This record gives sequence, structure tokens and C-alpha cells, in this order.
Amino acid sequence: MDVTPRSTRLWLVRHAAPLVAPGTCYGALDVPADAEATRIAAERLAIALPTRAPVFCSTLQRCEQLALAIQALRPDLTPNPDTRLREMDFGVWEGRAWNAIAHSDVDAWVAAFATRAPGGGENLASVLQRVSSALQAARQWSTDHGAADVVWITHAGVARCVAWLEHHGPGAMPRSEDWPVAAPAWGDWEIRDLA
Repeated sequence: MDVTPRSTRLWLVRHAAPLVAPGTCYGALDVPADAEATRIAAERLAIALPTRAPVFCSTLQRCEQLALAIQALRPDLTPNPDTRLREMDFGVWEGRAWNAIAHSDVDAWVAAFATRAPGGGENLASVLQRVSSALQAARQWSTDHGAADVVWITHAGVARCVAWLEHHGPGAMPRSEDWPVAAPAWGDWEIRDLA
């Protein structure tokens, strides 16, 4: 009999499309998601997600909406809020059109991509640190509870952090040109090995 433990899968689920004007800088800005898009994503996830998987979600309402919509269809999937899964905070840039932010300010951020806090908000090094902490907690949860799957309902930035950490580890700091651009589409997901 094979007793090799199965690796734990991390389901990285992105919230549905937010109700925000195209071209707007929003990270920590607490905007709602489109209700119909959230319903459709929840229906798809209710079919796809494994039974009784632990669900952790960003505390921003666009993620909470999806988590609660999934729970309404699948009562075995109870969301647990986790602030570490929030999107990056862009400070005073939040809610502004990207093209209204001074090019020199954006260039200064790009030049010191990991360490400069855009708009005086949160720098990428801090986001990577909190996502790394959440990954360690998910691994520990999996070990303690024998969970084969862990679900995060989160944001594109967090998914990119997971991809970076998976390939480079927690000590490496990215340059802007090295940063992963791929992330799940709104209301979609990707599955990664949590090991």
C-alpha cells in the first residue's frame, strides 16, 4: 500500500470583476465586485472546489462577496478572513486614474520596484512578506488538519506574489521587468502545489 502523502494543492481564486472605472488604480480600495459576475464565478467554483476544503479570503468586499456566494451554494466551505490576502495598498494613488498619476512618480516606483511604496502605501517587499507568511500558515494548516486542498479567494497581486515566491523564494526581491504578469482572470482560478 502506498503511504506517500499527497501534496497539498493551493487554489488561487480571483474575485469577480470589480465595479470600478477602467484605468483606475485600485488595490486596497474597497470596491464591490459585479454581482452577476460573482454569482457566475460562485456557481463554477461550487462545482469545482473539493469537499470541506479550508477557505481563506481577503477582507476586501470583492473577495468576501465571492466567498459568501460560494458558501451559500456549498455550506461545507466556510470562509475565514485573512488580511494577508489583501491586494497591495497604493496609498494616495488609490481611486485615481493611472494616467492622472505623475509619470515621474510611477517611474520612481518602477526604479525601486520592491522597496518603494507607490503612493506612500505599501511596498512590494511587504506584500511578499505577508503572502509568504500566509503560505507558511496554509502549509501548517494542511499538515495539522490533513487537508489536501486549501482555497484562497484573493487578488491578482497576491497570485503574482505566490508565483514569484514559488520560483525565487522569500528572500529574492524582484525588479519590475522580472515581475510575473500572469494571474487568474476575474472569477477564475489556478491550482498550485503548496509544498
